[in-house]
Amino acid sequence: MGSINKPHAVLIPYPAQGHVNPFMQLGKLLHSRGFHVTFVNNHFNHNRLLRSKGEQFLKGCPDFVFESMPDGLPESDPDATQDIEALSDSARKYMIGPLVELLGRVNGSGGHVPKITCVIPDGFMCFGMLAAEKLGVPAVPFWTASACGFMAYLHIGQLIQKGLIPHKSESFESDGSLDTPVGWIPGMQHARLRDLPFATRTTNPDAVLLNCLRDEVQDDLRAPAIIFNIFEEFEQEIFDELKKLYPHQLHPIGPLSLLERHVVPHDSPVRAHRPTLWKDDDNCLDWLDAQPDGSVVYVNYGSIAVLSEQHFREFAWGLAGSKHRFLWIVRRDVVKDMAGVLNKEFHDEVKDRAMIASWCAQDKVLDHPSVGAFLTHCGWNSMVEAVCGGKPMICCAYFAEQPTNCRFAAKVWGVGVEIDPDVKRENICELVKEMMEGEEGKRMKAKALDWKKKAEVATAVGGSAYQSFDKVLDVLNSPVE
Repeated sequence: MGSINKPHAVLIPYPAQGHVNPFMQLGKLLHSRGFHVTFVNNHFNHNRLLRSKGEQFLKGCPDFVFESMPDGLPESDPDATQDIEALSDSARKYMIGPLVELLGRVNGSGGHVPKITCVIPDGFMCFGMLAAEKLGVPAVPFWTASACGFMAYLHIGQLIQKGLIPHKSESFESDGSLDTPVGWIPGMQHARLRDLPFATRTTNPDAVLLNCLRDEVQDDLRAPAIIFNIFEEFEQEIFDELKKLYPHQLHPIGPLSLLERHVVPHDSPVRAHRPTLWKDDDNCLDWLDAQPDGSVVYVNYGSIAVLSEQHFREFAWGLAGSKHRFLWIVRRDVVKDMAGVLNKEFHDEVKDRAMIASWCAQDKVLDHPSVGAFLTHCGWNSMVEAVCGGKPMICCAYFAEQPTNCRFAAKVWGVGVEIDPDVKRENICELVKEMMEGEEGKRMKAKALDWKKKAEVATAVGGSAYQSFDKVLDVLNSPVE
């Protein structure tokens, strides 16, 4: 009967790897504080988890349950991220019905599980708040991206009113339009149009992602609180400005992986849960163990980015030309003709100083002493894991709010350098050498280690993120007003 009386949280991540990961971390934290957790994926990702992790992962803990629902999309490549534009459009138009039905089924299980007491939807999936309203329970969105990204999305409406977006000409990528300053956005004095999320790079006023993101972020402001996966000091100015715009509670409780160390017991049945949609190559860590400290450049473009063959080739020969060791994560869908680039000539050139794998436990890689720098797409999980590992970054943005993260890494946090989007091997080679050998690289490494120490203090017992997590629990356990 004790389990029936537990609080019961339903977690609803956006159906992509970069959202599923932090939601799992949050779920483990809640479970360790006495919550029954229901984790809701779409059918597509549920099946991917089943293939990559096995049935025992999905059914191994009776009070941490995995459920799934349809997303309204046709079948697609079973081992690649679904089309984000179609997924976002379908989420807000279709998924509320299946979610309400699922929550009703869970609540009507005849006393086998506790009644649902709160819902935590992704900040990009605010229909979860509507479902919570139907149940009469609190809903607190979890914003899995950066706070600076949140601020940028919040101002899409004003960017439209000022006539800055949609762009007037199809040549906006090359005619200088993207260099227009937008420093009037609070906390973003250094920003240009090119530093705003990719959804703003359109000439179409009806663009799906532009309108989805504008609306979802505004809907988040209706919630009694919003959760962020970072500690407040890291994005201090942004949080200060957000508090002026948003009268409710902002809860920066990350990095969640560091908070786990102090909240999730070592003997917890869910402590080792890693919801990877691709299978990890464990040889990566063995290879790193054999490399000197600080000698390896780790390269990963995340779970969504797709590169042109030309840019992929420039990255390959830029890394080769640097003469430094590197661990390169190359998803099978990251480029169409991988074999044409990673040919015998390339492998002969990088022999004995490179490893190429399809996926890895990135948090462990970035925490490894052999890794000296991170060439990244600037997805928020990657940025946060780099902070946890104290690793400086070479930044190349491809999607979503990654350009904003890239700009902040270089201009505000002091831990990154930006790559020219028109990737050239000479530029890659030069940036790798500077990061691994140069004075600027040493400065960024020192700054990255400083942020790591601050993150550890924030997530330790009594730290700012630890206290913020306790406040989240108060909101989740409070009745709806």
